[in-house]
Amino acid sequence: MPVTATAQRNAPVFIDELTWTEIRDRMQAGTRSVIIGTAGQEQKGPHMVDGEHKWVLTHTTERIARTLGDALVAPILTYVPEGSWDAPLRGHMAKPGSITLPEDRFVELLVHAARSLKNGGFTQIIYIGDSGGNQRGMQKAAEQLNAEWGGSARALFIGDYYTKAGEDMRVMLRGRGYTDEDIGSHAGMLDTSELLYVNPKLVRKERLARNGGAPDSGVSGDPTKASAELGAELLKIKIDNALNQIRTLRAGGNK
Repeated sequence: MPVTATAQRNAPVFIDELTWTEIRDRMQAGTRSVIIGTAGQEQKGPHMVDGEHKWVLTHTTERIARTLGDALVAPILTYVPEGSWDAPLRGHMAKPGSITLPEDRFVELLVHAARSLKNGGFTQIIYIGDSGGNQRGMQKAAEQLNAEWGGSARALFIGDYYTKAGEDMRVMLRGRGYTDEDIGSHAGMLDTSELLYVNPKLVRKERLARNGGAPDSGVSGDPTKASAELGAELLKIKIDNALNQIRTLRAGGNK
């Protein structure tokens, strides 16, 4: 029985939801790109689950893959650089539940994942990361693989998803009257709004408080000003920045 256009649109894009023959068939139909998303397992204050980045990235990579129309998504990688486990513990690692990976091991993980996917027939590996500590490692992995592959396949580092989008989001919020103190730098308006849109059950709304409500809460900013409606706008900025950069690089651009 022929596959309908609706069935094709609704077909899974995550490779861990597909059989190997289904992946093969998608590749034979022209799908040769695969997204490797990296998401930190890190504290997000008293009001959000530690896996916030994973839930957000699951949403955004699916939207990116479906919009491109010729890409699948590898399982989200949640073990990323988050600091050191050596005493005294600092930053995210000072809170239970955060997991870190040294940068050299992170790069090695990215490289081996990409080599595996290339060996299976993918010719374009797209790295997208939802947290700041991931960015340099993804860029290193892409540079290493492109030198190694010599044009037989290509790795793309999509830094605009995080860095450019982050500034774009802040510009938008400042234009609406929010201060940098409102926005914050971690587990504040941005992260909380995004998770409220993607999976509100994972936000402890009764624990929302400016700067987490206590010293050393792990929160910077005012998550009480977050909303699902705002999250939808913020996520669109991330997705649009990623799509624009992917299309530019595919067309031969260098950004």
